[in-house]
Amino acid sequence: MITGQLIDASTGGQLWAGRAEGNLEDVFGLQDQLTENVVGQVAPELERAEIERAKRKPTEKLDAYDYFLRGMANFHQQTNEMNNEALQLFYKAIELDPDFAAPHGLSGICYTRRKTRGWAINHARELTEAERLARRAVELGRDDAVALYTAGFTLAHLVGDLEVGANLIDAALAIDPNSAAGWYYGGWVKIMLGEPGAAIDYEARAMRLSPLDPLMGLMRAATGFGHFSSGRYDEAVWWAQKACLEQPNFPVAWRLLAASAALAGRPNQAQEAAARAMKLDPGFLTSKLANYATLRRPEDVDRYEEGLRLAGLRP
Repeated sequence: MITGQLIDASTGGQLWAGRAEGNLEDVFGLQDQLTENVVGQVAPELERAEIERAKRKPTEKLDAYDYFLRGMANFHQQTNEMNNEALQLFYKAIELDPDFAAPHGLSGICYTRRKTRGWAINHARELTEAERLARRAVELGRDDAVALYTAGFTLAHLVGDLEVGANLIDAALAIDPNSAAGWYYGGWVKIMLGEPGAAIDYEARAMRLSPLDPLMGLMRAATGFGHFSSGRYDEAVWWAQKACLEQPNFPVAWRLLAASAALAGRPNQAQEAAARAMKLDPGFLTSKLANYATLRRPEDVDRYEEGLRLAGLRP
């Protein structure tokens, strides 16, 4: 057994501790396991520590990276207000360093959230801006995994350029195969492409790499969609419930729960979930599903529309 600790040298506090177990006869496999555990679990802890450091820094001394980190702190809060704050902070980082790829990519993700959660004000203008940011992130960040997977997700989900988006996420994962967020966004794109089995595998890897990740509720929602697209409605209900508990303000998870419960023959649960979804996003209409979901396979669209209709969401 090999154990390890990550210590903050400035405070002496422990940021992470973990271990890997295995047979020394397979020393290379043990090495790979340890590397995956350390990189996958330490990276989110380092990000959180860096965010806390940036939040403690006086405003007049902030640089582009500090604005980016503060933006990430708000980004993880998953509310409309905090999403807008994150977007403004990412723009400030770009203003201070126009060649900083990652805030371009994360800004695009902020716009995709505005679309899927009913927060968008001017769909056409926001789509144009999100595409501009995503393509600029790719130009600037050919060797930056964060820039590539965020840009790839935006181009797939918001622009509908599925192949380009999937290829960019593949490139990001080649650079950083232990990026939980990269596997998470890649899983959603697999759902859009009509590959639910691959989507479930991607999300399982993301959750294994970062079991305390701030995106965990969204990873569970994506897993639920994978089961939903495979016709396993009871499993989809289970994952959707987990997602709703973790992210109660995520209307996508409530819509998934509503559609899954309806098709699983649970009308009361479906109607309750539909009511929660409508409270979070009153403007949602099943006839406007294309504004919210990018799904290549017609049967996926039909299944989702049917489940939402049966749950009582407005046509």
